[in-house]
Amino acid sequence: MKVYVDKTKCTGCEHCFDVCPVAAFEMKNIADDPDGSKGLINADETPLEQQWKGKEDQSVYAKWNNDVQKCHDHYKKKSVAVNGSACILCQACLIECEGECITIIDDQGTTYHSIYK
Repeated sequence: MKVYVDKTKCTGCEHCFDVCPVAAFEMKNIADDPDGSKGLINADETPLEQQWKGKEDQSVYAKWNNDVQKCHDHYKKKSVAVNGSACILCQACLIECEGECITIIDDQGTTYHSIYK
């Protein structure tokens, strides 16, 4: 199983981290790796064009901006699929992901993308 997070779309909501039964995700502070050059935030198998380089996808930011201000402390962390090989394809993260930024590729090559409920 291959699991990765599009860092440009990740809102830092921590839903993937909270719901994953096999602890595939860790939350990393942007302040510790502001442009992704230290490899802390880009420590999973995320394709180069979706890796953290210090900028969010503005369409995702606009979609969640009002809720971000009201609900929780987003945009200070990014999700990293540090243990993607442990994924059991329960798809809980795919349903809960606000940023619709998680991709799972199973052992047969089928690709699954997050779609927020």
